[in-house]
Amino acid sequence: MTSIKAFLKKEIVLVVAVFLAVVSTIACGPSVYTYSSIDLNTLLLLFSLMCVMQAFSKIGFFENCGKKLLGIVKGDKGLLLVLVLLPFFFGMFITNDVALITFVPFAIIVLKMAGKENLLIKVIVLQTIAANLGSMMLPMGNPQNLYLYNISGLTLGDFVITMLPYTIAALVLLVICVFCIKGNGKTEVKIAHEPSVEEKADENPNKKANPLALSKSSSYIAFTMLFAICLLAVLKMIPVSGVFAITLVFFLIFDRQILLKVDYSLLLTFVGFFVFVGNLKGLESFSSFLGSILEGNEILLSVGLSQIISNVPAALLLSGFTENHRAILIGVNLGGLGTLIASMASLISWKQVEKDKGKYLLTFTWMGLMFLAVLLALNYLLGLFGA
Repeated sequence: MTSIKAFLKKEIVLVVAVFLAVVSTIACGPSVYTYSSIDLNTLLLLFSLMCVMQAFSKIGFFENCGKKLLGIVKGDKGLLLVLVLLPFFFGMFITNDVALITFVPFAIIVLKMAGKENLLIKVIVLQTIAANLGSMMLPMGNPQNLYLYNISGLTLGDFVITMLPYTIAALVLLVICVFCIKGNGKTEVKIAHEPSVEEKADENPNKKANPLALSKSSSYIAFTMLFAICLLAVLKMIPVSGVFAITLVFFLIFDRQILLKVDYSLLLTFVGFFVFVGNLKGLESFSSFLGSILEGNEILLSVGLSQIISNVPAALLLSGFTENHRAILIGVNLGGLGTLIASMASLISWKQVEKDKGKYLLTFTWMGLMFLAVLLALNYLLGLFGA
């Protein structure tokens, strides 16, 4: 019973997605929309990207990049800028989830070493906002971007141009917020080398070595090549099915543990919402009703719905009833700000906060709403100028 409760608490979005899929299928009956709505390309590409990101994380690549950047900055402001902007820029390529899993614990260690624990809440909040906003710049930045990019027909250039004004505005706001944090300006942190998961495993005498395991240098080359192949698939230059096959075979041969670390609950959540949306599209009256409500209000409805069910489900649901996918793209990305569940990636940071969770939630909410208000105002101004 306890394990069931724990599963429901951890995977509530997945449970809701499966429940809606099953109930809607029973109520409406399967139709051509039910299966045609399942975007297999998004699922396969998302799987491949998650495998590669897990592999890079395992060898400590992202953390090592952070350590090198910290080694060239001095003073409080430089330290805080690096900690906040790491998830912003890395989130564009490695997804907001991976950026937060990597850099929030990293920031906690660094600030404790620097005797700046009083800044933990503000920094983690800004890191979370940074990861969610930086990730909106590119299709691979988060799951809803990858999905909307695949179905919208947008080119990579169109996608970047659409999200660029909001990304630049977010960057400016983050820098301003960092410089508003008080500090003594003298902090300098040197971080000792911490062995990666792979290195720790190598030091374990009881662990059987994989005769096909790659060396660290070979791993960097192989993972970079896999990531490049994934990017070619994102650019629609090679078939996604081929990328999936290469990725699956590679990790089956060289590191099966990576395959166990993929977020399969996210993939199943996508399938559940695909089926649910497909069933609803089969209801002509409901489809027409929701389409009429959405027309001209795509951004505001996307933002509002994201606050309640988070932005990934909101993207999957609303995109099925409008052709204005560009507006949905903007809405669900901005909608990741606000409530704690507006972006499920934000829960990663929430779990890392050891104390003062009430203070963290308050700070996260008001800062997120502030960013959201500014970016919505920017959207309004862009609309006035026809951008």
